[in-house]
Amino acid sequence: MFGIDGLASGLDTTSLISKLMQVEAMPQTLLKAKQSTAQTFVSALQGLNTRVASLADAASKAAKAESWQAYAPTSSSDAATAKVGANAQAGNVSFTVTSVAATQSSLLTLPTEYTSATPTFSITRGGETTTITASSTSINDIAKAVNSSGSGVNASVINVGTSAAPEYRLQLTGAQTGAANAFTITSEDSAAQPGITQIRAAADASIMLFPGTDAAVPVTSSTNTFTALMSGVDVTVAKVTGPTDEPVTVTVARDDAALAKLTSGIVGSFGVVLSEISSKTAISTTPGTDGRSTVKGGVFTGDSAVRGIQSRLTSAMSLPVDGVSPAEVGITLNRDGSFTFNEEKFTAALAADPAKVQSMVTQIAERVATAAKGISDKYDGTLTKKIEGQQGQVRDMGNQIESWDRRLDNRRSGLERTYAALEVRLSGLQSQSSWLASQLASLPSYSNR
Repeated sequence: MFGIDGLASGLDTTSLISKLMQVEAMPQTLLKAKQSTAQTFVSALQGLNTRVASLADAASKAAKAESWQAYAPTSSSDAATAKVGANAQAGNVSFTVTSVAATQSSLLTLPTEYTSATPTFSITRGGETTTITASSTSINDIAKAVNSSGSGVNASVINVGTSAAPEYRLQLTGAQTGAANAFTITSEDSAAQPGITQIRAAADASIMLFPGTDAAVPVTSSTNTFTALMSGVDVTVAKVTGPTDEPVTVTVARDDAALAKLTSGIVGSFGVVLSEISSKTAISTTPGTDGRSTVKGGVFTGDSAVRGIQSRLTSAMSLPVDGVSPAEVGITLNRDGSFTFNEEKFTAALAADPAKVQSMVTQIAERVATAAKGISDKYDGTLTKKIEGQQGQVRDMGNQIESWDRRLDNRRSGLERTYAALEVRLSGLQSQSSWLASQLASLPSYSNR
C-alpha cells in the first residue's frame, strides 16, 4: 500500500509500522541466525569429512601388500637404463651392449622417364607388400603416396645438389627398428626401376649377458628396450659398450624412499585431519571497549561427535602392534596429540627387519583405514550421518523462515490497513469538527443591555 503518513493524524505511520514489524520479526531474526550457525557447522563437518576420506585412501594404500613391492633400479653406465614395473624383484644383471636397434634408411634415385603418368611401386616389409600409386611422376607426389600408404615406411625429398642446380633424391626410412622391419621397394614398370643406395640397415639391439663367463649368452630385441630382462624390469640400451669398457650392471633394490613416503603419507593425512579439528575447536578472545573480553568458541567446540572422531582415529594410529609401539617404526605420538614421522628411524628399522616393519605399518594402516572409512563412508559413515541430520535441521529452519515470511507479510498488510482506516476516520472527524465550528460561528450573537 502507498503511504498516507500524517494526512490526518500527523503520525509517521510508515516508520511506526516498520518499528512494530521489527518487534514482530524478532523470532524470525533469531531463527535466521540459528540457521546460519547450523549451516556453518554443516560446512565445517563436510570439510572434515573430506579430509577423513583422504586419510582413509592413504591408509588403504599403505595397507595393501602390493604397495610394499617398491623397487628402484640403478645402472652402472649411461649405456643402459632400467625401469621397474609389476612383479619386480631385487637382483642384478651384467651385460655388454654389442649393437643398438636401427631403422632401415635408403636413398632412391628415381627414373627420369616412366611409361605411366601415375607410376606404381611395391614396398615389401616384414613379409607384407603394399602397392602404392602416385598421382604423378613428380618426386613430391611419390613421397606423398608413400607417406599415406600405411606401409610402415616414411619418405622425404632430399636435395643433393645446390640451390642453383638442385638434384633431388627420395629418402625412405622405416618407421620401426629391428631386422624384421627391413624393406624393399620396386617399380611396377620394369623399365623404370629406381636406383637404391642403402644408408643404414635395419638392425636388432643385441646384448651379451654374463660376459666373460661360461654362462655368457646373447640376447636380441627389435627395439632398444629389452622387456622383462629381469622379472618386472625393462632395460633400454643407448649405445654400444667398447671392448675396454666394464660390463653394464643393472641393480634392482628395495626402494626405501618410496616406502618411507608411503608411511609418511598416513601421518601427513592424519595431521591434516587433526589440524582441521584443532582450528575449528580453538577458542578466541576479543577485548571489548568496556575493558571486558568476549570469549568465543570454534564451530567444533564442545561437540562430542567430533571429539569421538578424534579419539577413534588417534587410538587407531597410536595403539601398539603385537606389543610394539608405532614409535619403533617412526610413527610418534606427541604430547599435544599430534603425530610426527621420523624417516631416519623408519629407514633404520626397515634395514634391520623389513618384514617386521611392513607387518607393523600394514596393521596400523588397516586400523586407521577401517576407522576412517567408518567415519567418512558416503552411505553409512558416522560423520556422513551427522551431516545429513544437520542438513535436515537447516532445511526445517528454512521452511520455518518461509512460514514467518508469509506471517509477517500478512501482519504488515493488517497494520497498513489499520492505520489507513485510522487516517480516514480522523479525516472524517476533522471535517465534522470544521463544519460544527462554521455552524457555531454563523449563529447570531446576543448581548444583555
